[in-house]
Amino acid sequence: MKSKIKILLSFLLFSSCSIAQQTNTEITREELYSHIKFLAGDSLKGRYPGTTEDKIAAEYIRNNFKYSNLNFVNQDGLQDFEIITNLYLGDKNNLTFKNGIYEPLKDFTPVPFTANKELKATIVFTGYGFNIQTNDIQWNDYAAVDVTGKWVLILRGLPDSDNPNSPYIMYSSDRSKAILAKDNGAAGVIFVSGPVFDQADELILLENPQGNIDIPVIQIKRELADKILQNSSKTISQLETQLNNEKQPLSFFIDEEISACTNVELEKKETYNIVSKLITDNSENAEFIVIGAHYDHLGYGGIGTGSRNPNITAIHYGADDNASGVASMLEIAERLSSNKEYLKKNFLFIAFGAEEMGLIGSKYFTGNMPVNKEQIMAMINIDMVGRMKPDSSLQIGGVGTAIENDSLVNLINKNYNLRLGLSQEGYGPSDHSSFYSINIPVFFISTGAHTDYHTPGDSLGNINFNGLLTVTNFIYDLAYELGTSNTRLTYKDAGPKTPTGNRNGRNFKISLGIMPDFSGVVKNGLRVDLVIDNKPAQKGGMRTGDIIVAINGMPVGDVYEYMERLKSLKAGQIITVEVIRENENKVLLIQL
Repeated sequence: MKSKIKILLSFLLFSSCSIAQQTNTEITREELYSHIKFLAGDSLKGRYPGTTEDKIAAEYIRNNFKYSNLNFVNQDGLQDFEIITNLYLGDKNNLTFKNGIYEPLKDFTPVPFTANKELKATIVFTGYGFNIQTNDIQWNDYAAVDVTGKWVLILRGLPDSDNPNSPYIMYSSDRSKAILAKDNGAAGVIFVSGPVFDQADELILLENPQGNIDIPVIQIKRELADKILQNSSKTISQLETQLNNEKQPLSFFIDEEISACTNVELEKKETYNIVSKLITDNSENAEFIVIGAHYDHLGYGGIGTGSRNPNITAIHYGADDNASGVASMLEIAERLSSNKEYLKKNFLFIAFGAEEMGLIGSKYFTGNMPVNKEQIMAMINIDMVGRMKPDSSLQIGGVGTAIENDSLVNLINKNYNLRLGLSQEGYGPSDHSSFYSINIPVFFISTGAHTDYHTPGDSLGNINFNGLLTVTNFIYDLAYELGTSNTRLTYKDAGPKTPTGNRNGRNFKISLGIMPDFSGVVKNGLRVDLVIDNKPAQKGGMRTGDIIVAINGMPVGDVYEYMERLKSLKAGQIITVEVIRENENKVLLIQL
């Protein structure tokens, strides 16, 4: 098997070198096509991080940097880092209570952020596990009990889950509660879902690795929790009702002992950022401009990958997301290199890995930069630029992150007359967020989402190459202007630097910020009667009159189905909302 992989790698790398050697220094439609054809071809199988094909894609990009006469930041241009590609149940998970032996994934489960530890201890019920001290709320579930060295039994959720503006939301994630329990001396945490929070009483899935918090953390089913509470003459349902009604601490010792062992195994693999540099100024404090694009995608899709068709196993080509951005970056790098003598600033060109897993590559880079943060004047992030629409619209985020950004992009646009959709915010669903979070001005450039986003339909044949050529030239002009100017951009804050809100929940009522049509005039969809200013829907591009037909790939047929879809969403999450607007299907990316 290894020899076959080597042969495939050698063949594909030879092909990539041949492609690179045929290029010229102008940005051309043909070269953009060649890059995307290779990166989004069948042979690269969707470029899933940590796979052989991921490495081949990285080598292709590295070789194209080399043939553009760029230097590498380290010896081979590959900045490697580890990713956790999977969590799975180890064989040491067990739980015993009295004479009963309970089964993992049936009666209990370790949570994704548990430590792998064994604990035998008595139990303290600590309500919702809060310690809130504000002008409006004084609620401390630990004030009347000593939990040192004990298990704490905590209800998931919050006492007013029907309230999208609940003051308890920021305190209600499982992880926050577990950390607070540990801070109060607890040796382990047992979560349980009340029927209001989750009627189905489903166990947490082992997904979304989050790093452990040094104590064992499990979730148990209500039936087992009620057995533990039997001597107290209380049930989880009764306790949840009392807490929700009274909104006061409710903690007590349980005269019982439980023994459990948690064992979650991590599957780790290696992936890469590919980093090259164009140096025109060798002075100690020389300024740099970063141009970046992520090269990873979803592989064959499936549950947990971010696919909008998670039940379909097929290559998710990622031609627009983000082979188009990589192709654009490679062409810009080549042309800037050919015009090196005119530049006054240095450039870093970075193809980021593992963006789809949570901006992992760009976060790793900003924590391990080859230059001082103060030397980086700006970051241009190119993500999904291959599907320009007939109205020639181009979305540019981050224009509020420097005083000069807005006027600069409008100046460049005088030669293009594109319909610019400008957004002030520096944070967004792509790698520029990692740079904005450390106070670097950013430009996030995209032609926007579409119905093929995160599906196998995002393929080479659907790329608008004329539009991609236009966008690439636009970005080149922006980079050239930044690189030849004597002016340094003046950074300013433009919105939060991290997602706001809680990432806990199953039954939270999330608000998009719309007034839905409750009358049901529209069949097979939900009409938006009003989009509220400065709420997620408006920021994501939704308009009054849009008809919502799907959320995260799941159909929305009416207001009732819409409300059911909202129940599965989490504050801070980035979702896709498919709408019909003027008889056209559009896909919007909305951060809740």
